[in-house]
Amino acid sequence: MIEFKSVTKQYQGGQPAVDALTMSIDKGSITVFVGPSGCGKTTSLRMINRMVEPTSGTITVAGEDVSQVPAAKLRRSMGYVMQSSGLLPHRSVLDNIATVPRLNGVSKAAARKRAAELLDVVGLASVLGKRYPSQLSGGQQQRVGVARALAADPPVLLMDEPFSAVDPVVRDELQQELLRLQRELAKTIVFVTHDIDEATVLGDKVAVFAVGGRLAQYAAPEEILRAPANDFVASFVGRDRGFRHLAFSAADSVTLHPVTMVSPSDGHHAGRASGEWALVVDEDSRPLGWSSPRDGAGLIPGGSLFRKGDTLRRALDAALSSPSGLGVAVDDDGRVAGVLKAPEVLALIEEVRHHREDAT
Repeated sequence: MIEFKSVTKQYQGGQPAVDALTMSIDKGSITVFVGPSGCGKTTSLRMINRMVEPTSGTITVAGEDVSQVPAAKLRRSMGYVMQSSGLLPHRSVLDNIATVPRLNGVSKAAARKRAAELLDVVGLASVLGKRYPSQLSGGQQQRVGVARALAADPPVLLMDEPFSAVDPVVRDELQQELLRLQRELAKTIVFVTHDIDEATVLGDKVAVFAVGGRLAQYAAPEEILRAPANDFVASFVGRDRGFRHLAFSAADSVTLHPVTMVSPSDGHHAGRASGEWALVVDEDSRPLGWSSPRDGAGLIPGGSLFRKGDTLRRALDAALSSPSGLGVAVDDDGRVAGVLKAPEVLALIEEVRHHREDAT
């Protein structure tokens, strides 16, 4: 889909920002460029839509040399999401999303209709369409930025550290939202980040760039964690890559246990009465939080959730983030399916680690 052929970007009087980059990006996949500051990952991204012009080499998209396409036309044919959402402050959310369709000659009514549809696609309430960017949270602004990038239904989506300016909880939500969108839309996404955790969560393939604009390794995230190509990649991935590797180990063997569930009206006293933590749920058995055995604690937020098909890393996150030490497992409808216990998850992780060591 996207091909870099011996692409170099040389600024006057300095080291190459990108040095002889050759790589192929698969259609319909998420490819993540990751590396330390100054390694050329953002420059490489911006050369795809000619925001930066290469010094030498060729970049093709769907077989067409991008240098032969007028820059403005090329950019309108691709979605682009940046670190700060880049929304126009004087335009409403709907008009921000409708920007590229309007530039492409779509009528105002049709462009706004498309914008309203995309609010739902990116998980925003329709009422937000009439607001202005300053009236939105950082996470909401980034969702609008994604909607704007999708408005002209481009085959290629370029994302330059789009989630780095939001807090970790919102960042995790946006990452999961992007993965959901990709399952539905199957765009060719090139995503830049400096965070190896984000790269391994999102990437079908990960390109690790070294300082000097050299491509140090380009492979599936599991391979990069399991077998770094050289000392630089091993150092960048970090000593805890064994923990990151849990993101690729299924948690199918984790045992789910029953848990005492109570309504919100009973929650204030249930934990104290039983001497154990009780899970507070709504009328559809969806978790709301925990009731503590300690007096006066009230409803306590419950941490992250575990779903069938999730990984050992998600299972451990659910258990360790829960105030009760019990990770809450939910079904596809968000209803409580049981709880998992941190010691059992850790024992399973140790078992997987031993199997992996035996295999090598």
